[in-house]
Amino acid sequence: MNGHCPVPFSVFVGGATLFLALARPLAAQPQATGTTMVVTLEKALEMALRQNRDIQIADQSRAKAEAQITEARSGAFPLINVSAVYTRNIKNAVLFVPPNTPINPTTKTQTFELGSANAYQAGATLSQPLFNWRVGVAMDIANTYSDYAERAYQTTQEDVVLQTRKAFYGTLLMRELVRANREGLDVVRANLDNVRAQFKNGTAAEFDLLRAEVQVANTEPLFIAAENAFALAKNSLKNLLALPLDQEIDVQGDLTFREVQPDVLDHRRREALNTNPMIAQLALQESLLEKNISIERAAHYPTLNLTGSYQWQSQDNTFQFKNYLWANSLNLGLQLSFPLFDGFKANARTEQAIVDHQQMMTARQKAEEGLRLRIQSIELRMAEARKRIEGQEKSLGQAQKAVRIAQTRFSSGVGTQLELMDTQVAMTRTQTNYAQAIYDYLVAQAEWENAVGQPRQEM
Repeated sequence: MNGHCPVPFSVFVGGATLFLALARPLAAQPQATGTTMVVTLEKALEMALRQNRDIQIADQSRAKAEAQITEARSGAFPLINVSAVYTRNIKNAVLFVPPNTPINPTTKTQTFELGSANAYQAGATLSQPLFNWRVGVAMDIANTYSDYAERAYQTTQEDVVLQTRKAFYGTLLMRELVRANREGLDVVRANLDNVRAQFKNGTAAEFDLLRAEVQVANTEPLFIAAENAFALAKNSLKNLLALPLDQEIDVQGDLTFREVQPDVLDHRRREALNTNPMIAQLALQESLLEKNISIERAAHYPTLNLTGSYQWQSQDNTFQFKNYLWANSLNLGLQLSFPLFDGFKANARTEQAIVDHQQMMTARQKAEEGLRLRIQSIELRMAEARKRIEGQEKSLGQAQKAVRIAQTRFSSGVGTQLELMDTQVAMTRTQTNYAQAIYDYLVAQAEWENAVGQPRQEM
């Protein structure tokens, strides 16, 4: 084959590896409907945002954050407990009465047994915080954590949108490679039929026939590899959409793009630190750790609680409960607690909280610097892909025309089989490079929109 092949086999192996890497571990899958589902980019995004497993997990974290707010608020409400106790006195307590008293006129100390063999007690206690610095800060932290969980949910949504778009574009690319290799295979098969006819007529040598047969044999595996890569790409997309693998889908769309204008690039780049979901999430984490410092410092502050209790008591051995004599008591009070010394524990925990906050602040600054670098790198990739698209657009029509001319020349006996194969290889390579360039631009654009926090309605 003179060192030529329609499309390098590594293209398909690399494509298959890419989409396998993008695939996530499969969870329990819904049942396939048995019908082919038409999937456009808009439908894929809508399905991913509704049923992707990562989004469902993030949504559950949001619900947990709301429950944590309720838990934090509970510290400001009164704590009321009720209890009931039954005691069987195996040996009752006694009261010692000294001698030579009106109650005990004898010369010896006497004892009087107290209570009955059966004792009953029921009551309720109340504790209402009046001043507790930790409670107020904890409520503030819970509200901030709710914002953090909401931002994490949005971040997960943006990441799933990015993954879905990349998987969808990858599926379109694999479909395009299948088409390009099918066209290449059709060309070499038509060439083989032509050479066979010429060989029968004595106008072509056996060497030409063997070369044409080898060309077909070498091209067919590449077409099969492209089809397999296309199937893997569709499976990766199904996984993101939480569809069963046996659900047939028909991906509709074309590898076309709309170039991002320079003014939009500049504006979104300058606003990226304010709109990037990950940076916002790190800022909330920093705020949480800053509030945690106040929580630890609150260990030095006093707490004041209103306390109260109400109790019923009775002792009787008759088990005639309606005739029991019940005594009750009621009390209210204030409980003040002030920590004097805890072995420097509060100071140490406060210092740890300060260091944690400083680390998160440094991590946020590092992430901001990394975001600027990432945006710049993506924009360079977009520009490079755009230039490749322009170059391949010019070559595509020329390559197709060259194949038609070579076919005509070879059929007329003017051109050579080598010339025909060279033009066919060039056409397939040009089609592949053109599709790959558009795919690279679309993926880079999706990553750029994710990095700058592009609103989904502008995508």
